[in-house]
Amino acid sequence: MKRVRYILVLLVMISGLNSEAVAAPVTDNEDGNSQKVAMMVNGTDTVYYAFLRDIYVYPKLKFRNKKQEQFYWRTVRDVKRALPYAKIVSSELVRVNTLISTIEKEKDRKKYLAKYEKEVFDRYENELRKLTINQGRLLLKLIDRETSSTSYDLIKTYRGTVSAFFWQGMARLFGSNLKSEYDAQGNDRIVERVIVLVEAGQL
Repeated sequence: MKRVRYILVLLVMISGLNSEAVAAPVTDNEDGNSQKVAMMVNGTDTVYYAFLRDIYVYPKLKFRNKKQEQFYWRTVRDVKRALPYAKIVSSELVRVNTLISTIEKEKDRKKYLAKYEKEVFDRYENELRKLTINQGRLLLKLIDRETSSTSYDLIKTYRGTVSAFFWQGMARLFGSNLKSEYDAQGNDRIVERVIVLVEAGQL
């Protein structure tokens, strides 16, 4: 999966001890991402090289029927919809933990969390309501993947056992489970494959 990186290292070694690495200006790709380009100078020879993202190669999927193929592409669609929100939860969790660690009084921490909860609800409510039931279920698993904690555990930690119990009951009414755990090596191995490829820009 990291063969490209190894090839670049080999090129550097071949260029010899007298080579000099010089960083060239950063260029923008068509997709808006910046990429750093450098060059190796050896006498009068100049070799340009770039730091490329990893390329992941998996065995080709073999679908037993059309229904299975459709399920796979629905999974790709759902991952692209739900994964960004799981990452938001992860980054926000880090930010909240950092902030509340500076608040000494429990009363003030609860006040801050209540205010924060309202702000997040106002910001993302309309977007999250657009998720399908399957995307919502997937999001719960992806939150576990990104934070190493189930949604139930997160609610219990920040809002208490009663709130966690209540929202778990509500989730159950809609066929979801806040205690859903992500199993990258088992039931969710296809989802994990899709995530890796999506994050690498290959899907």
